[in-house]
Amino acid sequence: MKQYEAVIKVMEQNGGYATLGHLYENALKVTGPEWKTKTPFASIRRIVQDDRFFFKIKPGLWALKSWQDRLPHEMKPSAKETPARLEFSHSYYQGLVIQIGNMKNFCTFVPHQDRNKAFLSKDTLGRLASLQDMYSFSYPHIVKCAKTVDVVWFNTRRMPTRLLEVEHTTDMKNSLVKFVELQDFRTDMVIVSDQMRKRQFNKTLSLSAFDPIRKDVRFLSYQQVSDWHAHLFKLRTIGLPISML
Repeated sequence: MKQYEAVIKVMEQNGGYATLGHLYENALKVTGPEWKTKTPFASIRRIVQDDRFFFKIKPGLWALKSWQDRLPHEMKPSAKETPARLEFSHSYYQGLVIQIGNMKNFCTFVPHQDRNKAFLSKDTLGRLASLQDMYSFSYPHIVKCAKTVDVVWFNTRRMPTRLLEVEHTTDMKNSLVKFVELQDFRTDMVIVSDQMRKRQFNKTLSLSAFDPIRKDVRFLSYQQVSDWHAHLFKLRTIGLPISML
């Protein structure tokens, strides 16, 4: 068996698709191919870019061309953004952010209205998140606002350490207003979106209404999130510690 065949096998076992992190964790376990290279993860990244066998669904998410007809509808290549595809995109990045928080040993929370949303057709966001209910870390009206944030990471003191809002198509002002309400906490605030929306993010954040939080808010592109996700899987695969920082 060759290396690319091991990647194909892992994808087939996973329903015809896989995140790069899933491939990092499982392709090297397949019996047969020899990964003599010192950079097997780079080899996997190169393999999935071979358009004879694979195609890219989203940053960090790849699929088999031979399975294209069997994939869930929202994963198939299409120029049209249907409501189902929009929800899939939003839930996909929420799921990546939850998994990143889990691997970094934070407690993770997702809003109750999102708990039943599917993550890659195999799990729900609610099962990915480690918390069923949000910690009562402040006044009720503050906690109520925090419960609407797409993903919240909590530290060991049960305080929110990172607030992450996935902005696929909606107005970023709504997310930034939530952050304003939570400005009194020592918390990182992150907008996750397409790199093409970075200019819009900067323009919106420059409004005087957001002066109190401007230094605390940062932008992460979808590609940066998927790279971060894959990197943590790589560290876990080779047994290196994953810092909470």
